[in-house]
Amino acid sequence: MKYSTFATLLATLRTVTLACDSYRNMASFLAKLRRFSTTSVARNQPIGFVGLGNMGAHMARNLVKAGHRVIVHDKESAPVEELRQSGAEVATNPAHVAEQSKHVITMLPSSPHVREVYAGENGIFKSLHSGSLLIDSSTIDPAVTKEMGAMATEKGARMVDAPVSGGITAARDALLTFIVGGSKDAFEDAEKLLKLMGKNVFHCGSLGAGQAVKLCNNLMLGITMFGTAEVMNLGMRLGLDPKLLADVINVSSGQSWSSLKYNPVPGVLDGIPSSNNYQGGFASKLMLKDLGLALNAAKDTSSATPLGSLAMQLYQIMCDQGFDSKDFSSAYQFISKKERV
Repeated sequence: MKYSTFATLLATLRTVTLACDSYRNMASFLAKLRRFSTTSVARNQPIGFVGLGNMGAHMARNLVKAGHRVIVHDKESAPVEELRQSGAEVATNPAHVAEQSKHVITMLPSSPHVREVYAGENGIFKSLHSGSLLIDSSTIDPAVTKEMGAMATEKGARMVDAPVSGGITAARDALLTFIVGGSKDAFEDAEKLLKLMGKNVFHCGSLGAGQAVKLCNNLMLGITMFGTAEVMNLGMRLGLDPKLLADVINVSSGQSWSSLKYNPVPGVLDGIPSSNNYQGGFASKLMLKDLGLALNAAKDTSSATPLGSLAMQLYQIMCDQGFDSKDFSSAYQFISKKERV
C-alpha cells in the first residue's frame, strides 16, 4: 500500500472516530436533557398530602426535600406550620388539596378518618380531577379501601393503597417500606413518588392487597413487641445488662425487629420512642386498632389467632390504664411494673 493511500485511510478512520465520539457525547447530552426535562415537569406538578402526624409529616417533608411542590393539609395547625416553613404550600381542606393536585397522598389514623377525608363534605372527591392518582398510606379495613377505590373510579381517578412499615425513624430518613395494592399502571406511577419517601416498594396485588399484608405484618409486630418486652423484663430481673441481653438476642434465634430496631427498654437504642419517654412513634391505641382489624379479618377467614388475641387484650388493658397515647413499645413499661400479667 502506498504511503499516501495509507495516510488517507488513517485520516478517514480518525474522522469516523471523532464523529462517533461526537455522536456518543451528543446522545449522552440529549439523554441527560430528556431526564432533566422529565424530572422538571414532574417536579412542577403539585403533590397533595393530607395527614401530617408522626409519620405523614416526615413523608411530606421528604417530598419537599426532593424538590417537589407539595400542598399539605391537616386538622392540627402546628405540623402544617412546620411544613410551611419547610417549603410546602398550605390548603384549607382536603377538597382544596385535590383541586390543586392531580397526585394526592393521604396518611390518616383510621377508617373513619379516611372516609371523612375522601368522601366528606370538604373531601377529596368533592373537587377531584379526572385522571388523578390517589395514594392512601393509612392502615385501615381493606373493605374501606375498596369502597374508596370504587368511588375514585367513578370520578375517573386511580387509587392505590400503600400502607407503610418501618416506624418514625424510617419515615424521617426516607427508608420506609411501602406495601401497595392496585392496578399495575397505577402502581408504576405511584412507585416513582413512593421511592422518594421509602427504600422498599412492593406490589402485592389488586386494591386492598396492601392493607391485607400490612394487617398481617402488624399482627406479628404486636405479638413480638410484647414478647420482647417480656424477655427484656425477665433478663433485667435476673440481673442482666439490657444492652448486653439485646446484643445477644439480636445475633441469636430470638431476634426480631422489635428487639433489633425498636427495643422497648429505655437507653438500649437512641433516637426511638423508648428513649424519649415513649413519646412520638406509633401510639398504643393505633396498635390496638390495627390488631382489631387483623382479628376481624381472621374471623372472616376462620383463621386461628391465639397469640394475636392475647396481644390485643394486653393492648386494651394498656390503653385503659393510660398508655393509649404512648408509643406501643411502652408495653415494656407496662409489663415491668407488673408482678404478674
